[in-house]
Amino acid sequence: MPDKPSVLFVCVHNAGRSQMAAAWLAHLAGDRVEVRSAGSAPADQVNPAAIEAMREVGIDMSAEVPKVLTVDAVRASDVCITMGCGDACPVFPGKRYLDWKLDDPAGQGVAAVRPIRDEIRRLVADLIEDIAPKTAG
Repeated sequence: MPDKPSVLFVCVHNAGRSQMAAAWLAHLAGDRVEVRSAGSAPADQVNPAAIEAMREVGIDMSAEVPKVLTVDAVRASDVCITMGCGDACPVFPGKRYLDWKLDDPAGQGVAAVRPIRDEIRRLVADLIEDIAPKTAG
């Protein structure tokens, strides 16, 4: 793993789970990790309930927009994490692939998105410890 690993989060619409995961990773890891997110069939906008759920924990995702998954984004990432998008993510040798089983927040209210947000935070915190642990000093 390079000094600054790169992580790509992928879900179908890049409007909920992958956006929350990218926001958590940027928030918790800071500049220790390069963060990307994309969707196999991007939505027109980020899920408003996901934006509100993240705002509740002090993270502003209001400026984010769904992005289309590209081969270049996968190629440039060390770790690719999929969330319910099946086989849409291209596979390249030497990459680490994880699939996080998470409920889809699409069409859900903020109350239903909160537990998904909290589970993503736990998964992201574990990922950080694995790929970019804090160094002493």
